[in-house]
Amino acid sequence: MKKQLKISIILTLTVISVSTISLVSPVKDDYFEISKQLEILNSAFRELNIFYVDPLSPGDLMKTGIEAILESLDPYTRYYPESKMEDVRFMSTGEYGGVGLSLSERWDGTFFISDIQENSPAEGSGIKLGDNLVEINGQTISNLNMKKIGELIKGTSGTNIELGVSHAKGSDVVTFSITREKIKRPDVPYFGMISDSTGYLILSKFTRTASVEVRKALIQLTDSMGAKQIVFDLRGNGGGLLREAVNIVNLFVPKGQEVVSMRGKTPDWNKSYSTARKALLPEIPLVILMDDHSASASEIVAGTLQDLDRAVIIGQESFGKGLVQQTKKLAYGSRIKITVAKYYTASGRCVQRLHYEDRNSEGNATIQADSTLKMYYTKNGRPVIEGRGVIPDIEIIPESLGYVVGGIMNSELIFDYVVSAINNAELDSDFLKELDSEGFGISDDQWMGFVDFLKQELDPKLLLKTDRDFPYKSNTTTVLKTLEETMAKDGFLEENEKIIAELKSLFNPNLEEDLSRNEEILRDLISEEMIFHYKNTSGVFKYSLPKDKNVLSAISTVEGEDYLTLLGY
Repeated sequence: MKKQLKISIILTLTVISVSTISLVSPVKDDYFEISKQLEILNSAFRELNIFYVDPLSPGDLMKTGIEAILESLDPYTRYYPESKMEDVRFMSTGEYGGVGLSLSERWDGTFFISDIQENSPAEGSGIKLGDNLVEINGQTISNLNMKKIGELIKGTSGTNIELGVSHAKGSDVVTFSITREKIKRPDVPYFGMISDSTGYLILSKFTRTASVEVRKALIQLTDSMGAKQIVFDLRGNGGGLLREAVNIVNLFVPKGQEVVSMRGKTPDWNKSYSTARKALLPEIPLVILMDDHSASASEIVAGTLQDLDRAVIIGQESFGKGLVQQTKKLAYGSRIKITVAKYYTASGRCVQRLHYEDRNSEGNATIQADSTLKMYYTKNGRPVIEGRGVIPDIEIIPESLGYVVGGIMNSELIFDYVVSAINNAELDSDFLKELDSEGFGISDDQWMGFVDFLKQELDPKLLLKTDRDFPYKSNTTTVLKTLEETMAKDGFLEENEKIIAELKSLFNPNLEEDLSRNEEILRDLISEEMIFHYKNTSGVFKYSLPKDKNVLSAISTVEGEDYLTLLGY
C-alpha cells in the first residue's frame, strides 16, 4: 500500500507514558561519584558563563549539555524543556490544537498542503491540496523551517489563525481565517471487509483511545458486517502506550493471562501486566500484519499473540524495540523521558535488537550474535527467538520500488501531476463516477498526460531534473562511474574505453524505456493519488487493499485449512 507511506499518520516509538513520579534512590556506592561529577559540571558551567569570550545563553547551553549526555545512552531517553510540553502531551493523547493540515516541503524550499484531515477546520475552508503556503498571520514563511511553521500553526483551541496560500505557483495570495480546534487523527484510520467473511482493520498508533477504537471496529466488523475472521494490520505502527497494548491483547485473550513483564534497574520496575477483562473475541481466527517499522507496543501485541498461539504473524521482521520509557518531572516545568526497563512477552523473550550499552569502535549500538541468542517456546511448543524483534510465521519479502519509481515518488511528481490535472479541469464528471467503480484505473489518455507532464519536468536529453533534485540514476551507474575513475587511476581505462562506453550505453537511464518498464506500478500510484484527492484515506484503502500481497496472503491464511496447523494445533 504505497499511498499509506504518504498518508499523514504520526508514528511514535514510545512504549509507556505516565505522570506518576517514583523517588528511587541511587545505588549507595554511587553517592560520592555522583556528587563529584555534579560538582565538576557545576564548576564548568559557572566558569563558561563567566569567562567565555562571546555571550552565552545559560538555558541553551544547559539544553545542549543535557541532550549530549542523553545521546550517549539511547535514542528514546530525551529531555523536554517547558516549551515542549505540548509534545509530551501529544505522545500520549495524540491531540493538539490546530487546523488539520499537513505540509510537505518542495525541492525549492517552499511548502505545500499535502493532506487535509476529514472533519477538521481546514476542510471546507477553501484551502486545497497542492496549495502553496506563503504566509501565516500576514507574515511570510520564506525563511522558516518545517518545525517552526508547525509551531506557528498549532495553538490553543478556539483561537484564530490566518493562512495565506497561492493556488498555483506565482499566483496571488489568498488569505483564509480558520479557528483552531482540538485535532486528533483516529488511531484506527480504516476498517472494512476484505472478503465475504474476513474483516480488516489497521491501527496506526497506541494513544489513550487505541483499545476503544479497536474494540468498536471489531464489534462493527463482526456484528454488522459479518466478519468471521480478522486481519489486524500493525504495519508502520511505531508504538505508544503500554497499557493500550495490554488492553488490545485482552480483546482476543481471556482474563488472567500475562501479556508482558518488565525488568528494570530498581525493584519498582519489575512488573507484570495481565489481561483484566473478559475477551471480546477469544476464538475468532486472527492474522497480524507487521513490517520493519512495527515497534514497541506493536511488538507487545504481535509477540504475545504469537507466544500464546492466538494469531499467525505475516510480513517482515519487526523493528525490535524492547525498551520501556517513563516521563519524569524536572524543575521549572521541564521533563525527562527515561528508559527504565526492558519488556518481555508472554514466552519470556525480549525483542530488543540493538544493544546501546555495548557499542563498537565507531560508537554504534551492536546486535547480539545469533549463536548467543536464547530460544523460547510458544504455548504449543513452537520455537521463537529473542533479540530479533518479532519474526513472522509467514515472511513476505517487500517489493523494491526501484530508483525510477522511488525518485518519482520522492520528488512529488505524481502528486503534482494530479494537482495539475485537477486545476486544469482534465478530470471530468464521468471520470469522477469511475472512482467508485471496482477495478478503477487511470485511462490511457491520463497515462500519456502523465508522461507529457514528466517530459516537461525532465530534460529528455540530459535526463536530469530541470528545476528540482531528482535522483535519476541507478546504483549500477554509480558503481560504473566509480569503476571508470578507478581504472583511470590504475592506467587501465585507455585500453578499455570501448567496453566502458558499451556499459554506459547499456545502463544509462532512458526516460521513455524506464516509464514503459514501470508503467503498471506508476499507473497504480497515480490512481491512488487521484482517489486520495477525492475520497481521502478510506478511498485509498479500498483501492489498494485488494492489490496488497500481504493482505492477500493474510486472507488465504486466515480462511485456509492450514490456519490451525500454523499455530501448532
